[in-house]
Amino acid sequence: MRSVDEQLARVIAAAVRPAPVRVAISESQGLLCAEEVVAERALPGFDQAAVDGYAVRSVDVQGAGEQSVQLPVVGEIPAGSRQPRRLQPGQAVRVATGAPLPTLADAVVPLGYTDGHQAKVTVQRPVPSAAFVRRTGEDVQTGDIAVRRGASIGSAQVGLLAAVGRNKVLVHPRPRVSVISVGEELVDVDRTPGQGQVYDVNSYALAAAARDAGAEVSRVGIQSADPRRLREVVEGRLLLSEIVVVAGGVGGVVGDEVRAALADLGDLDVTRVAMHPGSAQGFGRLGPDAVPTFLLPANPMSALVVFEVLVRPLIRAALGKRNPYRRAVAARLLSPLTSTKGRRGFLRGQLLRDAENGEYLVQPLGTSGSHLLASLAEANCLIMLEEDVTDVAVGQEVFVSFLAQRG
Repeated sequence: MRSVDEQLARVIAAAVRPAPVRVAISESQGLLCAEEVVAERALPGFDQAAVDGYAVRSVDVQGAGEQSVQLPVVGEIPAGSRQPRRLQPGQAVRVATGAPLPTLADAVVPLGYTDGHQAKVTVQRPVPSAAFVRRTGEDVQTGDIAVRRGASIGSAQVGLLAAVGRNKVLVHPRPRVSVISVGEELVDVDRTPGQGQVYDVNSYALAAAARDAGAEVSRVGIQSADPRRLREVVEGRLLLSEIVVVAGGVGGVVGDEVRAALADLGDLDVTRVAMHPGSAQGFGRLGPDAVPTFLLPANPMSALVVFEVLVRPLIRAALGKRNPYRRAVAARLLSPLTSTKGRRGFLRGQLLRDAENGEYLVQPLGTSGSHLLASLAEANCLIMLEEDVTDVAVGQEVFVSFLAQRG
């Protein structure tokens, strides 16, 4: 029986990052930048007012702290104005936030420092040079790197790309993941199951898990285990995917048929991994491009756990993430727990935080049964127990891995 760490090492070694593509900045969020984005213009691109007020020469309002200073208002500049304007000594121009400053003006007097009059303004407080002014290039200078290669693009980076005039950016794209369910007993959710039939849970659940991991997902859905037909389907998906996931392809007669169908497409290793649930599984690299391909258990609970432990890290590695693994913390058990000897346990739990000391606490959910999907839906973490641990008492410390947070 192969260890979890050994199987995970084999999986991560197969990670291939898709070639960079250029996308609209509105489509780049959540991806890694694949280029050094150099600003071709300064930000701000011109000296502008930081507040509504009056553009002045600071020297003309120096004495306003001791006595009021009156200046004639010789015009008004709204935000977006393209009309150049020159300020003469002893004058003021009313400006809106974001408006370009007139020539010779080196400061803005906020409205709250004045009486707000339109024709002749009384300034009651002085301002130093550069006060309430956004200087040209204050944020980004021409030639500066606005977004670095390898940076994760979030809302701030999208905003910065727009601010420096970029409408497209080179990114590492989301890996394409195809999800297939195999099983003669399966029916889609828009049909009523007959005797001995069950809904296809895996293709929906695993597609959602892949999407959560950051992949671009194709839910292929239910496919027959007929070797010829299944081979055609998988062979087609290998041309369109960076990762292929086949659920229901490792156990019993169906498992034999799946392995027979895919045997000549590449190296497919079906084995038992020392984990619970989801011990029986398969992994290989199929097709001319050696696409990482997983065979997962038919049981949805087991399939989701195997996906979380092995497939998700591969997707994150293909995205270029430096750390492809979920965050893990130590927590104290609120209920006793048992695990299968010789296998690493991945058991459902509800992670809590002690309000008094900030310590993490974890409540196991359900039993260790691999078929219990409802408890996984309530879980926000997986409790990880090493292979030599079979019983854990209340109050003992265990490691837990975070799952996706629900809103």
